[in-house]
Amino acid sequence: MIINRLRGAALTGAGALLLPLALVAVAPAAQAGPVAEPFGPACASLPTKGEGSAAGMADDPVATAASNNPELSVLVGAVQKAGLVDTLNNAQNITVFAPTNDAFGKIPKADLDKILNDKEQLTDLLKYHVVGEKVTVGKLPKGTFTTLQGGQVTTAGSGTSFEVNDSASIVCGDVATKNANVHLIDTVLMPKS
Repeated sequence: MIINRLRGAALTGAGALLLPLALVAVAPAAQAGPVAEPFGPACASLPTKGEGSAAGMADDPVATAASNNPELSVLVGAVQKAGLVDTLNNAQNITVFAPTNDAFGKIPKADLDKILNDKEQLTDLLKYHVVGEKVTVGKLPKGTFTTLQGGQVTTAGSGTSFEVNDSASIVCGDVATKNANVHLIDTVLMPKS
């Protein structure tokens, strides 16, 4: 009889432990906040599935995610050439205003080649496209943000139509990666000298 009471107490104690553990296992994971949906006309050109899609990019840090997106191959090459892959992948809560291949195509080839072959100038240019905070659509209507290069970028607009520095349009915004928010832009931003 004493053995049965001890066995019952042990099972009750084990049951008391199992119930909270079961609740923890079933409880939804805490999220950092609502995830914004990508917006803009060029979002339709992103792959619909795979690593280069908006959903696929969310799983990787920003430089890795960009390397899977066919619209950002020139930017990725520039980031690699400047040695910024680890810097961008290890940073937390950043925003990248990412020029598309078409944006780089607007720069005369001789000028682009000169930038790409000057590591200091290239690094300066690329860091000008990165802000040290997450800038989502809610901050874009009238924003001023300090870049990793030390300069400032401004944003303006409403709805799903936004400009950066009065020169570049966001063509696909609020693309989330593991450590960053990405806004694809149609013009390369030039820092003030």
